[in-house]
Amino acid sequence: MDLQKKLEEIEIKKNLLQDSKNKLDQSFYEDFRLRFTYNSNAIEGNTLSLQETKVVLEGITIGGKTLREHFEVINHQEAIFFIEELVRKKVSISEQIIREIHYLVLKNINDREAGKYRSCNVLISGAKHIPTESYLISQEMEQLIDLYRNEWGKKNAVIRASRLHIFLVKIHPFIDGNGRTSRLLMNLELLKNNYPAIAIKNTQRVQYYQALDEAHCRANYDLFDNLVADCILDEYERQMFLLNWN
Repeated sequence: MDLQKKLEEIEIKKNLLQDSKNKLDQSFYEDFRLRFTYNSNAIEGNTLSLQETKVVLEGITIGGKTLREHFEVINHQEAIFFIEELVRKKVSISEQIIREIHYLVLKNINDREAGKYRSCNVLISGAKHIPTESYLISQEMEQLIDLYRNEWGKKNAVIRASRLHIFLVKIHPFIDGNGRTSRLLMNLELLKNNYPAIAIKNTQRVQYYQALDEAHCRANYDLFDNLVADCILDEYERQMFLLNWN
């Protein structure tokens, strides 16, 4: 199925399920938060398993795991709650909101850098793309928000969410936590427009990084847009299964 057909299928399922969201019980959303937290952290190298992530969220410490890994789990769930609250309050995406999301991702891990743009240049291990030089970050973040509010405003919201992720990772404005922040930001945009939040799986890591490299190095967004669309369709299928619509 090509991207346009996937977007059309997403709209069909969105309209079908729009009035059924309240029929999904709290356990559905708790399970999503757990899966999203586990997968987003695992993509970045966190070694806690899905079950260990669940236990940490219940307030139990896992022996043999680092303090950082525990905070990555706790922080990520707090950041999910934060973006859900932003959706309820209909808060617009801004540089400040992005920095607040990042602050939650990195607090108690690197408080000095949490919520702050980096002041040094970095390389992304394994990536072909070289992130923005530090002195240009503020300028490029302003441009990102301008693109979001203007040029991307004319695009399908699924594509807009994809672009937010792609371009935030491309700038790489923070010393650490860029991937997690980008995935949270993407989900904020999806939720704002009544689409389901998505959890890109750790098992899709290679596909995910290849799609980002293609977007960053060749300005070819098809792979990443398709990945996002596929994940949304998967979430809709999951909802339909739980609602016994299959």
